[in-house]
Amino acid sequence: MSHYKPYPAYRDSGVEWIGQVPEHWEVKRLRHVASFKNSNVDKKAYEGQEAVSLCNYTDVYYNEFITPDLPFMQATASATEIEQFSLRKGDVIITKDSEDPSDIGIPSLVKNDLPGVICGYHLTMIRGADFDTSRLLHRILQSNPTQAHFYVEAPGITRYGLSQDAIGDLPVNLPPENERNGIANAVDRETTRIDALITKKTRFIELLKEKRQALITHAVTKGLDPNVKMKDSGVEWIGEVPEHWDVKPLKIIASCNDDSLPESMPLDMPIRYVDISAVSHDGGISRAESMMFGDAPSRARRRAKLGDVVVSTVRTYLKAVASVDEAHTDCVYSTGFAVLRARSEQLAPEFLKWLVLNDLLIQAVESHSEGLSYPAINSSELVNLKTVVPGLPEQKRIAATLDRETSRIDLLTEKTQRSIDLLKERRAAFITAAVTGQIDLRESA
Repeated sequence: MSHYKPYPAYRDSGVEWIGQVPEHWEVKRLRHVASFKNSNVDKKAYEGQEAVSLCNYTDVYYNEFITPDLPFMQATASATEIEQFSLRKGDVIITKDSEDPSDIGIPSLVKNDLPGVICGYHLTMIRGADFDTSRLLHRILQSNPTQAHFYVEAPGITRYGLSQDAIGDLPVNLPPENERNGIANAVDRETTRIDALITKKTRFIELLKEKRQALITHAVTKGLDPNVKMKDSGVEWIGEVPEHWDVKPLKIIASCNDDSLPESMPLDMPIRYVDISAVSHDGGISRAESMMFGDAPSRARRRAKLGDVVVSTVRTYLKAVASVDEAHTDCVYSTGFAVLRARSEQLAPEFLKWLVLNDLLIQAVESHSEGLSYPAINSSELVNLKTVVPGLPEQKRIAATLDRETSRIDLLTEKTQRSIDLLKERRAAFITAAVTGQIDLRESA
């Protein structure tokens, strides 16, 4: 933002967390520039009420703008509720309470009149005098100082919320009416440009992940030699494999759940517990919770060592599959996992990791799972699934190749993600600088 100049003159805003503002700007309380009210329209449908589309908490939380094409849920509302909470162009809706204080005060701007769409429960609807003022209020509510202010002003223990006074007393600094449209347009242009870059980089990460998975799947089912003679594996989801490879059930090459905690474990024994939610085939094992064994869930039983692979047998749609790394080799795992351990005479531990992480095997686990809401597979059925097994020397070559190539992809992914994070920081900083008058956007209007 170094190419933007400051305003010619500043004055003290009188608000510590805002600081200096341009000399000709006004600092007012939100209640003096907009009306606001909390919605009490819930998701239930009641007889005798009119059918409406409901703008919910998640519609606001995940969308910077409320537009007609959002998939609003269907509900009912009374005539009074429809009159009070129908969405109009320029309304700014914020999340007013949550289990996490950082989720409070997230704003979304209504860009068009939306007849039949009603502001839902747990939201506050803010209505400015005109569209340009609303556009600026939307950006002011997005700014870092306002978000920090709402964080402090949202008391609670298990649930946090903004009071009407906390919302109404929010200080907002506004330029003169004739400057508001130009500043809002400048912010829109810059954020649109940054968003386009973020979208491109996000898509690049998705392509890298696809390439990574394709590389793993091809290497462990087809090998590294493109000229090798192939044969039918006899397994539909695997297809053709190198002629000299074996096709065996997992139980022949890996043990399953051979290491579990005894029932006599002391209750005051400290453990580090890993649940299903802490594991993904993309991110590996993300965390382990420290606790006493007596305080752990009853499913805390499985033990795993370095090189073992944990595979979720419950909620298999989560694809909670990972190789146990050094940081998590001393942990206790949920019985929702099957812990696979290579039989050394059949399988190199470093190859087991890649064998199980391949997409085809993960898809086979999902397809053999039963249940609608929480699909699951028995460990015995899991290890009956067939896979392909090259000789030990070839296993080690494939594992070494995948270690090297996936590390290159992972490094590029991390660099791209850091770039996205910096762009998001720049976006937030630009919005803050624009709405607090740190930069003069009048010439760029």
